[in-house]
Amino acid sequence: MKNIYKILVFFSLILIAHSCEDIVEGINENPNDLTLSDVEERLFLTGGELANIQLQCGHLNRVSGMYSGQLIGFAALYSNIYGYNLSTGEANDEWRHLYVGVTTNMRYIIENSDSELLRGIAMIIEGHAYGTGASLWGDIPYSEAGNSEIEDPVFDPQVQVYAQAIARLDEGIATLGSAPAGQIPEDILFGGDKAKWIAAANTLKARFYLHQKDYSNALTAAQSGISNASGDMRYRPGSSVSGDTNLFWTILAGSRAGDLGNNSDDGTESYLLQILDATNALSRNHAKTDETARRAYYMIDASGTSNAGIIEEREPQNMVTYFENKLIMAEAAGRSGGVAAGLPHLNDVRAWLNSGGHLNSSFSGLTYNYEPFVAADFDSGGIENADGISADSAFLREVMEERYVSGFGMHMPYNDARRLRKSDSAIAVPYIMVDADNTRKPERMPYAQNELNSNSNAPAEDPGIFVKTPVNQ
Repeated sequence: MKNIYKILVFFSLILIAHSCEDIVEGINENPNDLTLSDVEERLFLTGGELANIQLQCGHLNRVSGMYSGQLIGFAALYSNIYGYNLSTGEANDEWRHLYVGVTTNMRYIIENSDSELLRGIAMIIEGHAYGTGASLWGDIPYSEAGNSEIEDPVFDPQVQVYAQAIARLDEGIATLGSAPAGQIPEDILFGGDKAKWIAAANTLKARFYLHQKDYSNALTAAQSGISNASGDMRYRPGSSVSGDTNLFWTILAGSRAGDLGNNSDDGTESYLLQILDATNALSRNHAKTDETARRAYYMIDASGTSNAGIIEEREPQNMVTYFENKLIMAEAAGRSGGVAAGLPHLNDVRAWLNSGGHLNSSFSGLTYNYEPFVAADFDSGGIENADGISADSAFLREVMEERYVSGFGMHMPYNDARRLRKSDSAIAVPYIMVDADNTRKPERMPYAQNELNSNSNAPAEDPGIFVKTPVNQ
């Protein structure tokens, strides 16, 4: 089991011990006769957050990295998955995190807590998790999920789930807006800081609108989103209970050493590393962009625990970030107003990159450069338009490439590849993963086998990973 499961178990033991202290008041009372009402609602928060972290940063995240040219499966399980042998059993854990870890804990808080601060946070976590679920699987249960009176919830259409997730985020934003400020030690993401939760919720709204190609609403939501990197939602190993680690580091430090990475001794590298390499024909380096440090920071040694960069043992993992928010604004504004409207937002990201904010101390001393672009850089023959496409398309292409690179470790590159493949093929970052016949590309994650077995409303069989979800038709 991953370390995060150990945390959940440990947290549960603490929760029970704490509760016992509160209720043992007489010799005739049974200290083990506990009910949910004996437990403070805030104690459910950590478990729900940890489950959501697994959904956002765990196994299926690594699968999406392989299917977007960012990672390579070298051996064993990950080699099979890299070759598109992705079974329904591989989704069991994330499905459980969504429907047990997140839904059960967050609904209990929402339905029982008197704290507007707790309830608002729980609503945002739920909206985050279900929007992610819709993006990964397509149609999933939501409207009837978590209802104890419904044994087999229906699968709602993907677009409806997105709408419900956004509505839940709006509900959380409104609830926090009227909540008194406070601190919640059990909140391992923001410590109960309601302003950070509201900003993150708006960035999530922008993300989910973007998934649906609703660029106008994405821009509107992002304008109230995360405004600086100090507001990033990140899983910070070690922030809750000692012993937890970066989830990617954990698997390579255990039984999966050698199975998954982005480079090998024979020189094989993922597409991501190739475009960061100044000596490669695919390189995105030029006079205004030097990716030396970021390439080194992103490089993963599949053999084990020597990684000091993005999957270092205690390295935080991105979930919802400032750079994502600004790049949503750059794309959405660029689509409606061209280079002039989008460029300031892209340059904000480049200024942050040029501060070294994306690197840890092991790599911040290496060379990097992200000079601001000017509009002429996207004109035909400019530094970002050597092939002579329209200036607006050249700008959007650079935004998408920056999203591809900055989004390493998130689902962002996988979501973008599917979103842009058909409607914006001229600006999409090349999506290099295809099946053995070079005809099909992965479009979704498989439904959990446990759900297929137990829910009479589930499909008779999984549609397969090559079937497009409705928003990407």
